[in-house]
This record gives sequence, C-alpha cells and structure tokens, in this order.
Amino acid sequence: MYAPAICASCGTELAPTLLRCPACGALAHPAELSRLARDAQEHEASGRREEALGAWRMALALLPTDAPQADPIRRRVTTLVEAGAGTDAAAKPPDSLRRFGPWLFGLLLILWKFKFILVFALTKAKFLLLGLTKATTLLSMVAAAGVYWSLWGWKFALGIVGSIYIHEMGHVAALRHFGIRASAPMFIPGFGAVVRLHQHPATVGEDARVGLAGPLWGLGAALAALGIHLATGAPIWAAIARFGAWVNLFNLLPFWQLDGGRGFRALSRRQRWMAAAALGGIWFLTAEPLLFLLGLAAIANALSQAPEEGDDAMLGLYAALALLLALLSRLPVPTGAL
Repeated sequence: MYAPAICASCGTELAPTLLRCPACGALAHPAELSRLARDAQEHEASGRREEALGAWRMALALLPTDAPQADPIRRRVTTLVEAGAGTDAAAKPPDSLRRFGPWLFGLLLILWKFKFILVFALTKAKFLLLGLTKATTLLSMVAAAGVYWSLWGWKFALGIVGSIYIHEMGHVAALRHFGIRASAPMFIPGFGAVVRLHQHPATVGEDARVGLAGPLWGLGAALAALGIHLATGAPIWAAIARFGAWVNLFNLLPFWQLDGGRGFRALSRRQRWMAAAALGGIWFLTAEPLLFLLGLAAIANALSQAPEEGDDAMLGLYAALALLLALLSRLPVPTGAL
C-alpha cells in the first residue's frame, strides 16, 4: 500500500513530486539528503569519485533549484568532474593538444583515447563484461541476435550485436564519468539498443560528451573488426567493420536524440556551419551517400538557435568521427562475406 510522505517539520502530507513543504517551506527529504551527503563524503574519502558524483547528483535531484544547499553541491559536482578529466571515457586530452585546432584536435582525441586496438581491448575488457551480468541486457542481446541471425547468419549477427553493445557501453562509461545513474544497455531487436537514464546531464557539454562517446567506442569496435580481418583474412570481419561503421555514422546525424544531435547542441552557429562544411568535404572525399543527409541536417541546425560560445573539443571530435567512420563505411567487403 502507498504510504504518503509526511513533512518532518509540520506533519503536512506531501505529494511524491514535491521537494519543499507547501505549508512550512521545509525540505521534503531531509533524512535522505543527509544520508546521501554522508555517502558522498565517504566515497570521496575512499577515492571513489564516480560513486561520490552519483550520490551528490541524487541529492541535487531532491533539492529545489533555489535551495541554499544546491549551489555548494553543484560546485562539488563540477570539481569532481574536472578531477576525473584525462582518466575516464569522456575526458578531454591534455590542453597542450588544443593548439592543433579543432579538426586535428578531434583526430588526436581519438588516437589519444584508443591508442591501439590491443590497448583498448585490454583496458576496457573488464568494463565491457559488466553489462553482460545484467539479465535484461543478456536476454535482449540474444533476442536481437536471433533477428539478425535469421537475416544474415549467426556470425554476422554476433558481430553486429557486439558492435552495438560496445557503442552503448561507451555511453554508460561516459555517464559513469559524470556520476549519472543509468541502466545497462537494453536491446530492441531490429532497432538497436538504448540506455535508460535515471538522471540527466546537467549541461549541454556533458550531454554532448555522453552522446559522442557511443560513436567513439563504436569506432573502436569497427577498428577492432578491421584489425581481425587484416590479421586473419576472414571476409566476415570486413563486413562487420563496414556495417558497424555505417551504423555509428548514422548515429552522428544531428537530429533529435541521436548522438549527433546531442553533440551539435554544444556547438555555436559558426561551429555548426564549420561542421556542415566538413561533412561536405568528407562526402566529396569518400562518396558516402549518408553524408549528404548528415550535411542537410547540419545546415538545418546551423539555421536554428545555438549557444553563443561553442565547444571546440566537440566540433573536432564530431568531424574526426565523421571522417573515420565514413572511410570505414566504404571498406571493400570480399564476395561471400555473409
């Protein structure tokens, strides 16, 4: 049976969505806020930055935006996010790289982040296994693999499901970096997969980094498949690399809640025009038809409302991802790969 919340100060019954008592103005969740603050401080003392961020963000969700306790917590969240820069999935590279400009900066970010495929596999293998411990993820993966198996065979099905899974775990890794709670990936057979957020990014910069983390990790998966193809000569791996790259390139479409749309929200109008020009140049270089659609969506975004100050790092990352994924999407696939 549902038990209504009661204001600890005056005894007024509180609706579930209230953050402040309408009668006396007291906070609606003082005990929970105290517990979260203790947990966050204990996590910080133990060096568990991501857990501390999660606790502080949960506390913010229980506070009215104008509450005096909210500003110190926001500052603490910002400090913890900055403390993790350079060591986590959504981190920026050293400032010394910025002098190369946003385009080269994005490419350097990818090379700096992944280094080599082997290093990526070794350092991220344990994290990638975490999602597979969730029954919902594993069962939905099996269902999705069954759909793809019926269309293209089991080898290609497993490769594509694995590529999509790595893409989604890139989002999860970025969310963990910012201390944002989210579910493990859930596959929707025939449509891909989703990660459900229990909290939301606080800024467009956070949201952009979470969004582009998916294609960034998806690029790593495509490069890994390409590496296996080059090492073994097995044509199936070329097909997996090409299809995986195309799917991640499609996700760069700057539209709605697609990853590219989230990345574009951090760009100024000038940067959006630069991204559109870059997409045009990459289309001319690669002849990938999908880039024409991305370019049109980029132009539409450039004509819409945009922030005054843009994010050079996201502009560079977006352009570099578009270039590398477009090149991989044109990878020749030997006959009989499937």
